[in-house]
Amino acid sequence: MAEVIKFGTDGWRGIIADDFTFDNVRRVATAIAAYVHKNEDAHKGLVVGYDTRFASRRAAEVAADTLANTGIPVTLANDYTPTPVVSFAVRHFATAGGVVVTSSHNPWMWNGMKFKAKYAGPATPAIMKAIEDELRAATQPPSAARAEIREADFKAPYVDAISRFVDLDRIAKAGFRFAIDPMYGAGRGMLARIFAERGIDHVEIRGNVDPLFPGINPEPIEPHIAMLQEAVVRERCHGGFATDGDADRIGAVDENGCFVDSHKIFSILAHWLVTRQRWSGDIARTFSATKMLDRIAARHGRKLLETPIGFKYICDLMLEREIVIGGEESGGIGISRHLPERDGVLMALMLAAVMADEKKTMAELVAQMQREYGPHFYGRRDLHVPNEVKNSGIQRARGELTQVGTYRVLRRETVDGVKLYLDAPADGNGAEPWLLFRASGTEPLLRLYSEAASPELVDEILNEAEALVAGKAASHQPSAVG
Repeated sequence: MAEVIKFGTDGWRGIIADDFTFDNVRRVATAIAAYVHKNEDAHKGLVVGYDTRFASRRAAEVAADTLANTGIPVTLANDYTPTPVVSFAVRHFATAGGVVVTSSHNPWMWNGMKFKAKYAGPATPAIMKAIEDELRAATQPPSAARAEIREADFKAPYVDAISRFVDLDRIAKAGFRFAIDPMYGAGRGMLARIFAERGIDHVEIRGNVDPLFPGINPEPIEPHIAMLQEAVVRERCHGGFATDGDADRIGAVDENGCFVDSHKIFSILAHWLVTRQRWSGDIARTFSATKMLDRIAARHGRKLLETPIGFKYICDLMLEREIVIGGEESGGIGISRHLPERDGVLMALMLAAVMADEKKTMAELVAQMQREYGPHFYGRRDLHVPNEVKNSGIQRARGELTQVGTYRVLRRETVDGVKLYLDAPADGNGAEPWLLFRASGTEPLLRLYSEAASPELVDEILNEAEALVAGKAASHQPSAVG
């Protein structure tokens, strides 16, 4: 009996040589082929890309071979390729969709596959369910003559497109120096190439291929961006940009070496787009993202749309209505004028454009946002606990919990997980304090998120929440980011 392959919020992931095997790659590729034959124009073909992980290129070749054997033409990337570049390739080559071999920000021993739809963005929940149904039924696509597999450069047309999307000349004239950290991932050389061509001062670190991602997970958050923090200070840069393993997420560092989390990045970009650029459209965020965005939307007459967690829900909105910017807590932010897709490389370019336009360093931009919209600080903890503890924590948050530490629960929201609003102090114009419990659907993991008006209050709330889950007194460990 074939092992069960589970799809998460963004495709399939598994442990290399355990779950992620070439046989399972063939099974997933066959299910994708069955879906495409039934629901799309298979003659348009599919694009296939891959990241820098162990066996990614070979797995992409296996997937391409499987697809071609069902009569679907395949355009295979000729080099390591960021996920947003594969999405752009779907549009550029006018295909029925795309496949990316990647495990995004996961540790080195993981790999996986994502499917990109014909609109050049993440597959909707309905599409993912249809592919899962084909996989479960072990459907065989209709027999057909083997189609062609050809290789192509996905990066050049993408670089051309995003280079026109921002004012690179203005960035060059601003005279800022940037540090770039692709974290050994598929974003290697992308920003460096664009900056070098326009004479923008920069230094790139961790741009070599190393499938072991030595000492880190390729996720652009602390502590994994410590080397970027050091490089920004050492190289006297005005800011630093990090992208994750498949370069669809963004993280940043200010000139003092301080981490700038995705909530601040998202807020800076949203504010700039609606005030400086005056782009039309609403703002969309996931349930776990900062509520500073709500204040930005309200002040400038934009609607704030909230979705469950996962960029695929943001993508759904981008396909339905005009969204100026949309994103999630994990650093996945997208601009629908470009693609309905999150894109770490483009977001880094846009941050550089904001700095040039405002004539401010990264730290100055963050300080400006905190002054204009009130202090907002954020923290997250991932608790690896048995499923019974995980489920018990969610149930308590959903029902009987009336207090977290010394703070009363004022109200609950259950869009995705359970969010508790607390009567903790907001320090005047600061963030309304909240705590979110969210359980993983595929592993024994409970995530705790919090936002409040000071990093100390965020830590206090998360300490109390962790103690509630564990059933013991709070242990005070720092985790908030400003």
